[in-house]
Amino acid sequence: MILVTGGAGFIGANFVLNWLAVNDEPVINLDKLTYAGNLDNLSSLEGDKRHLFVRGDIGDRALVDQLLAQHKPRAVINFAAESHVDRSIHGPEDFIQTNIVGTFHLLESVRGYWSGLSDADKPAFRLLHVSTDEVYGSLEADDPPFAETRRYEPNSPYSASKAASDHLVRAYHHTYGLPVLTTNCSNNYGPYHFPEKLIPLMILNALNGKPLPIYGDGQNVRDWLYVTDHCSAIRRVLEAGQLGETYNVGGWNEKTNIDVVNTILSILDELQPRTDGKSYREQITYVKDRPGHDRRYAIDARKLERELGWKPAETFETGIRKTVQWYLDHPQWIANVTSGAYRDWVAKQYN
Repeated sequence: MILVTGGAGFIGANFVLNWLAVNDEPVINLDKLTYAGNLDNLSSLEGDKRHLFVRGDIGDRALVDQLLAQHKPRAVINFAAESHVDRSIHGPEDFIQTNIVGTFHLLESVRGYWSGLSDADKPAFRLLHVSTDEVYGSLEADDPPFAETRRYEPNSPYSASKAASDHLVRAYHHTYGLPVLTTNCSNNYGPYHFPEKLIPLMILNALNGKPLPIYGDGQNVRDWLYVTDHCSAIRRVLEAGQLGETYNVGGWNEKTNIDVVNTILSILDELQPRTDGKSYREQITYVKDRPGHDRRYAIDARKLERELGWKPAETFETGIRKTVQWYLDHPQWIANVTSGAYRDWVAKQYN
């Protein structure tokens, strides 16, 4: 059995679904169900005895201690995080509380649990901490991609809070011997992505005839990673990663924001054209850049390929087409998210 934290969010939910699709090892899924935690993402697991959902906070020591003692997982995979840069600029406190304080409490709970394991079970236990490439800062156009040896230079409250959590995880390995692994991923995209992020926002705004806001000149560069590729990388690191090590996970897909948007709109023009016959590109509008907007991210994922044999299965072209088609095929999920209806059940069930 494994314990997954943040397993109702975008990447966490995809990981849980992917995990149970490829093996039968049960999952305890702990999620606080903030605005981005959506049980609709897990609706296909309703009635599946391999999946136990628990609403709760990684900072709730009593709850986490209870789950660890009761279910005795062989691994903990930590996805739980506040993750949106714009929200961190306007309200950084939630990011400090979840990403730093929450990670500290989780580490303390896991350390206590691991210390009490038998000599037979202790060597097999792992804590895998999922982080971001944003901790490395920003790259110039001709800089090499981020390697695991690059120093941390976070530039937003979000990335600073994730950098702090990474340092805590590393310190618990060095000081206490806690068997940890860390992954730093590039920008994910795919199904179940909350529509405040670039790709789902562009798809939904286009379909609803709304403006498509592009920050600055649209030339900011990101490396795009299809979410199921990320899931397979995490499984591989959990299986064979060297304790205490960091593994960068990227898609080898550097794209400017405007190129990403134009690719999405070309697919929509093909699959679901506007009723007036015009291109969705006419809805593009440029807006004032956000403060401290990093210019370029790029991941060097060669260590993961060299040491563990992993590389992404999807190109950006194949992954983005699957993503657009998924949103076209799931209007009810979109309606629930955009209306806030997905929160109604949570309020009724838990409040």
